[in-house]
Amino acid sequence: MKRNILILILAASLLLSGCSWVDGSYVSITPHRVQRQNPQTDAVAASNYLELLQALQDAVSVGTELMAVIVADYPETLLEHSIQRAVQHALRYDPIGSYAVEEILYEVGTSNGVPAVSFSIRYRHNRSEIQQIRNVADMAGAEHVVAAALEDYAASLVMQVDTYERRDFTQFVQDYAEMNPDTVMEIPLVTETVYGTGRDRVVELIFTYQTSRDTLRRMQSQVQPVFAAASLYVSGDGEELQKFSQLYAFLMERFEYKQETSITPAYSLLRHGVGDSRAFATVYACMCRSAGLECMTVTGTRAGEPRTWNIVLDGGRYLHVDLLQCNELGRYAEYTDAEMDGYVWDYSSYPVCDGSVIPEETAPETVPEEQK
Repeated sequence: MKRNILILILAASLLLSGCSWVDGSYVSITPHRVQRQNPQTDAVAASNYLELLQALQDAVSVGTELMAVIVADYPETLLEHSIQRAVQHALRYDPIGSYAVEEILYEVGTSNGVPAVSFSIRYRHNRSEIQQIRNVADMAGAEHVVAAALEDYAASLVMQVDTYERRDFTQFVQDYAEMNPDTVMEIPLVTETVYGTGRDRVVELIFTYQTSRDTLRRMQSQVQPVFAAASLYVSGDGEELQKFSQLYAFLMERFEYKQETSITPAYSLLRHGVGDSRAFATVYACMCRSAGLECMTVTGTRAGEPRTWNIVLDGGRYLHVDLLQCNELGRYAEYTDAEMDGYVWDYSSYPVCDGSVIPEETAPETVPEEQK
């Protein structure tokens, strides 16, 4: 390494920032992950490997580019090896370092006869990007943040998860969009990268949409009143069968529908009368849940062709409802498993629909408010 050049660069930088390499003042580090502001304060010192590593991690966590660590009390025979270990750990294993840092250069020198190590850190993600990392406690918190990003149509999201567990966020995005067609207009392509190796990790998600963010927001604002109107359309004191029928009529009588697949299914269905079986099933299920009714979507085939339909809980019984088939019949209709001729689905993933009433002790509770 170019010892003299690096020392001179560091000294010049410290002088420009109001600190001095000559008089023994150095760049300082704020506490790790507690405060990501004002990374230049008093000097730091390290007398063992853990203190040296912490100083470097703290520097990385606030985007510090140049720093010095006093090592007057560090065993000289261990110093070089410890520095190399700390640098490798910060680059490969520390979650923020793995995400943000491109390269770390160092040089051992002295200031007024006091041993010190200068570090020069080059970043692939700058200080502003590091400050924008969202801190969450666990994967439940991570899912909540991802959901908010989807509803805001963010292009990317970076989270530091304190207790990380492996999660398929691509599947989570698809599931969340299916459950919330009133707020998620398009399912984005998801690219996921996880940084670090310990208990806490940095997760970077890139969302790629075919439709512009402004357009998706406009679509969202146009379909939400339709979902709100559907809830008002349902009779408050009617039986469940009546409510399911009312929502069917509300949805199916809006247009003479054209069956096509769209990348913005809820918007295309509710604003232009264009949709496939999946669009009908997800929109209907969302309207039912908003009205306090239990309704889920089922993915399978009909006559060998891909098909999506619903299972509803009506009067304590699980039954199938295929809106497109109902539309062919001209009326709302529910079916047991045995009556679903030509349909194939994963029976183990859905409730049994044999027409029998579910015992009260196993019946589902009222739909939680946050799912409405």
